[in-house]
Amino acid sequence: MFKRILVTAALPYANGLLHLGHCAGAYLPSDIYVRYQRLKKRAVLFICGSDEHGVAITVTAEKEKITPQAVVDRYHPQNKSAFEKFGMSFDNYSRTTLPIHHKTAQDFFAEFHQRGILKEKEEQQLYCETDKMFLADRYVEGTCPNCKYTQARGDQCENCGTWLNQTELIDPNCKICGNTPVVKSTKHWYFPLGDFQKRLEAYIAERSKRDGWKENVLRYCQSWFKEGLQDRAVTRDLSWGVKLPIKGYDSKVMYVWFDAVLGYISSTKEWAERSGSPDKWKEYWQSPETKYVAFIGKDNVVFHCIVFPAMLMGWNDGGKSQYVLPENVPANEFLNFEGQKFSKSRGWGIDLQDFLKFFPADMLRYALAINLPESRDSDFYLKDFQARVNNELADILGNFVNRTLAFTEKNFAGKVPEQGELGKLDKEMLAALKQTPAAVGKLYEHYRFRDGVIEAMNLARAANKYFNDSEPWKSIKSNPEQCATTLNVCLQTCRALAILLEPVVPTIAGNIWKILNIAPHLRDAEWESAGEPMLKAGHALGKPEILVAKIEDKQIDDMVRFLEGGGQPKGNSKPMITIDDFKKLDLRVGRVVQAERVPKSEKLLKIQVDLGTETRQVVAGIAKHYEPEKLIGRSIVVVANLQPAKLMGQESHGMLLAANGDQGELSVVTLLEDVPLGSVVR
Repeated sequence: MFKRILVTAALPYANGLLHLGHCAGAYLPSDIYVRYQRLKKRAVLFICGSDEHGVAITVTAEKEKITPQAVVDRYHPQNKSAFEKFGMSFDNYSRTTLPIHHKTAQDFFAEFHQRGILKEKEEQQLYCETDKMFLADRYVEGTCPNCKYTQARGDQCENCGTWLNQTELIDPNCKICGNTPVVKSTKHWYFPLGDFQKRLEAYIAERSKRDGWKENVLRYCQSWFKEGLQDRAVTRDLSWGVKLPIKGYDSKVMYVWFDAVLGYISSTKEWAERSGSPDKWKEYWQSPETKYVAFIGKDNVVFHCIVFPAMLMGWNDGGKSQYVLPENVPANEFLNFEGQKFSKSRGWGIDLQDFLKFFPADMLRYALAINLPESRDSDFYLKDFQARVNNELADILGNFVNRTLAFTEKNFAGKVPEQGELGKLDKEMLAALKQTPAAVGKLYEHYRFRDGVIEAMNLARAANKYFNDSEPWKSIKSNPEQCATTLNVCLQTCRALAILLEPVVPTIAGNIWKILNIAPHLRDAEWESAGEPMLKAGHALGKPEILVAKIEDKQIDDMVRFLEGGGQPKGNSKPMITIDDFKKLDLRVGRVVQAERVPKSEKLLKIQVDLGTETRQVVAGIAKHYEPEKLIGRSIVVVANLQPAKLMGQESHGMLLAANGDQGELSVVTLLEDVPLGSVVR
């Protein structure tokens, strides 16, 4: 039915580093699928890129006192490099700040505007009188009206998943200054999502019946349909983003949800231009012979199952060209780390690039693949990672390949021996070999990657048992012909495993080919060929070598120390510093002599600190965690050489040290012993 396959993986935000949860959610599953399809010799295109607009970027920029462009210019190359080291085989990894993307998004907006699809509405929006700006959703924080979570954003509550209008928040505050905003009128353009609900329901029902959508995805979509789809704003009062292609709206940009999903199309256009055929992108996006599969995490279901298809339907209604809609959106649930959710704010987890400093990518790919959160949340534990690598990759796969090659080198001069008459064990092993490609392939076609990996590894398990039961160390003396047959079958299985496991552990698979002494241009590596005994008798093999080194306890201990502070605090992405960097800090012991709240601020306290030789005023964002009077008399540590700054009109000459708790609570660092005021902390 389909001549080609288009695969997209969710565009990661370029305001931070990728962590293992991202890999398990959208990226490893999509790469396994694409590598499998390539082995099937199908025309497949794999597209991704950085999502570089939106408030998440500007918030990071303001915190760091740099431009949004500087933020994305830092994280885009780091994440692109991490993906490459992880083994992601994208055909194109683009950026939404590129002109080709802005033009693509503007074309969609202009088309919808010209045809009257977009609706202009005057709405009530929160406005900060202190910062003189309308507050985009992530600039607002308050209590969720649905679940009463106190740190809900202005667009969505991360705790219960409710999509919010910022004016619905209880006790909202501006995340820039901490003040309570007022409600003012502004105008925005809206996309009529509700007008597409019936068509979207029919589309999802039809595609699900045809390609077997996941139950968790269907349940999520049904919950949205039950609530009833509403008009969604496509513009925002920001300076950072894609400018509107209409006059009179210079202070507004496209809402990031609108432009980000179009990044798949613009990235494909960039790929086509790079390949020398600028119109080739249309073969994948505008042909009914294309199967489009969109891999995402569950937090992106609404955008890829409902919003993006509605946008494509809206464009297609114009009759100019017809975009394909996703055939499937196989969203994964969340991966937790050591029993807790990944959290940048709490510094919990580990970034991908840091993990790969300790262990090879294939080890991580295998451990994640065997534990993918395909239908429910799963957990990643370092000790389980170690056990998976040692007990499965090393002891089952690596051991089988090594013992087969070592035995062949010792007893058959390192050449594939002749296959003789087949016995019962040989026939059973060859039968398992023949049926495994179809069994694994069927699971991959239905996006059951975890089961597919298990099925492929079961062949290695069966091969180890076959080797043991055949006892070639005995038959080499009693029946050399039978021994030759055993080793022939084992070597055929080694070749099969190189093909079947390539989508999961491509480097290890490549090393198996190397050990088999088969050069890349000579590998007949079609998927189905894994089930056939293709190695010719007499073929000279390479030298046997350890395929997978076991992970020692010390290596895990080293990583744990790194996570606990040896390199960075619990997965936070701050870079390593030298002792000279640390010496630049002037940390002094001080005593709080006075503390009071800063007027009109819910977060700030104004504190007078006695440093022995002088009294400093420090303004700290701890008002939600401490009553002023409870700080008086405490001995604290102050950064005494911090450049003075103004917060809410108050001068701050220093910074006190505080620790972030697991639930976001702040604890001021205090001294238990009586230390002279002004003492240097080293």
